[in-house]
Amino acid sequence: MKRKIAFHLNCLEQGGAERVVSNLANQFSREGYEVLLATEWYGENEFGIEDEVRRVHVGLKEKDKKKSRIAQFLLRVKYLREFMKRERPDILIAFAQRANYRALMAAPGTKVPVLISIRTDPIGHYDALSDKIQIPVLFPRAAGCVFQTEGQREFFAPYLQKNSRIILNPIHDKYIGVPRPEKRKKEIVQSGRLVDFKNQPMLLQAFIQVHRKHPDYILKIYGGDSFDGTKEILESIIAQNDAGDYIRLMGASDSLEKDLKDAAVYAFSSDWEGLPNALLEAMALGLPIVATDCPCGGPRTVMEDGVSGLLIPIKDPKALEEGINKLIENPALGEELGRNARKIGEIANGAAIFEQWRDYIDEICGKKKR
Repeated sequence: MKRKIAFHLNCLEQGGAERVVSNLANQFSREGYEVLLATEWYGENEFGIEDEVRRVHVGLKEKDKKKSRIAQFLLRVKYLREFMKRERPDILIAFAQRANYRALMAAPGTKVPVLISIRTDPIGHYDALSDKIQIPVLFPRAAGCVFQTEGQREFFAPYLQKNSRIILNPIHDKYIGVPRPEKRKKEIVQSGRLVDFKNQPMLLQAFIQVHRKHPDYILKIYGGDSFDGTKEILESIIAQNDAGDYIRLMGASDSLEKDLKDAAVYAFSSDWEGLPNALLEAMALGLPIVATDCPCGGPRTVMEDGVSGLLIPIKDPKALEEGINKLIENPALGEELGRNARKIGEIANGAAIFEQWRDYIDEICGKKKR
């Protein structure tokens, strides 16, 4: 049965949750579903959606912007509720914290089941006083919940754990099946926004030491500026160490499947993540990977230490340095890890993840009818 599916999130600005929603929306649309995206605002650099996916603005109107924060919050809920009653989707799927709360507040009386989705480490994002007040009131209303990792699920109460699924992020097809390079370049790479929790300063500190041992290797970081000051910190480290010749901030790229594919090592340095798309993409490309074993367990969910990559402690530049050196100095090991990592494409390709979401949506909508 082809259903009418609505997704709700803040915007489609380039980030992890936004990438997943755009991929899922496009996939459901291609499969013949009617798909709506209910967003709060329009970002400057957004993921693309297909023409058949209908975008609906449910955020504040120009006249609302001078009102109080409480009034604005209530209006956001009101506009989303009006959208749900007007469009009457078979299900509303909310992504990320505030969207989850809004959707569950807007749902009563609409007869639209709400499927929420946790996209980040709950510690630090779902444990403030306001969360402790809202979650017991709102989350029991959810028709279901999608987590990315077991670590996320274990944070929440048993009632939500039982009423949930763990579904990986879908990997874009362009990263799957890319031929293995005949020879790897002497490059260490990372991809992702320049933002504090990805701890790219630690990667620079580690690589400066790597470069002293392996002066013919360079570091390239692909990612746009998040404007939180991280880029300036990285530029300062580069300048202080006169490292401009061997550490390069490449900016955002739409061709990472070409930029990364023949690198010697992919270095992942985050302090915390949900389930990082960038890591999944590097695995699908078959790159030798060293990654922090960061909460809430994203890397550990998809990588096995010593089998499909090297897992190291967070905030440990020496461990990162040693991991990069190990893969540089043992290329056969790197190729073995990369071959095993590439298998992620078999379970996290777009079609496989679509089927899991489709089946869970069908289950929820079936319960609604009963």
